[in-house]
Amino acid sequence: MTETTNGHGYEVLFRRHEANPILTAAEWPYPAHTIFNAGATRLADGTTLLLCRVEDRRGHSHLCAARSPNGVDSWAIDPEPTLKPDVANYPEELWGIEDPRITFLPELGKYAVAYTAFSKGGPGVALALTEDFRSFERYGLIMQPDDKDAAVLPRRVDGMFALIHRPMTDLGAHIWISYSPDLRNWGGHKLLLQARRGAWWDANKVGLSSPLIETERGWLMLYHGVRQTASGALYRLGVALFAFDQPDHCLLRGDSWIFGPERSYECRGDVANVVFPCGQTIGSDRDTINLYYGAADTSMCLATGSIREILRWLDAHGAPGETSERRD
Repeated sequence: MTETTNGHGYEVLFRRHEANPILTAAEWPYPAHTIFNAGATRLADGTTLLLCRVEDRRGHSHLCAARSPNGVDSWAIDPEPTLKPDVANYPEELWGIEDPRITFLPELGKYAVAYTAFSKGGPGVALALTEDFRSFERYGLIMQPDDKDAAVLPRRVDGMFALIHRPMTDLGAHIWISYSPDLRNWGGHKLLLQARRGAWWDANKVGLSSPLIETERGWLMLYHGVRQTASGALYRLGVALFAFDQPDHCLLRGDSWIFGPERSYECRGDVANVVFPCGQTIGSDRDTINLYYGAADTSMCLATGSIREILRWLDAHGAPGETSERRD
């Protein structure tokens, strides 16, 4: 990928697609207020599937699948909700289900969908498995409130499944990793990536964006950082690298954010100044990242980047994880 810079001299690591926004409520086959924060995967036949968060005018959300042959247009959208709250059996979904992240688990031959279940107790992490995004095996709540921004790793670590998530604790809003033998019972909780303090772009809270990307050098994490400004919260994207066999060990963490709200559809909407990826697909070249992100909690957009370019940028502009966490 050709190296370019923006008008301020910073290197551009993700390039917005000219068709943005690629999905809005106007395309939906049934009444919807906004469409955003979709999980993404490429199916066996090459089709790109987005499992979109659909919010209605009550403010409640459900999930609906949209399929495209090229991941950009010609979307075939399910005529009704694909996965909706089941309050009778899962009361933790009373106020809706949100922000899915999809991981294919080769061991099971199924897709793991980690999503946020929202109710009176706050947001918690729920899990469902599916082979076809038509029927789902729901595991219910696997992480109690207040917890969100979760995704399962595609393979076991030391014989255990691993989950990245963002609980709110007395320590703050940081990213953690937990382990399970069966996807139901979780423990071995470890702090993975801390929100920095002071004036940093990710000083308020951090959370996982799309699921971790497996590279030759380790697990590549795209994460969102939130900075409180005089006009409200500002959501931007950063990057870190973790050891493949020890995913709780941060090898490098970028000092700067690499992607933030700039275009009108990212700066204006239900929640201004937000770019929020929940999913990506990797191109046939095993390098291109097709990053699907919610813009201003209103529409779905696409940006593309390169794994090699991001790793090269991390080498030049990153620092060991423990060092960057202590910078106040």
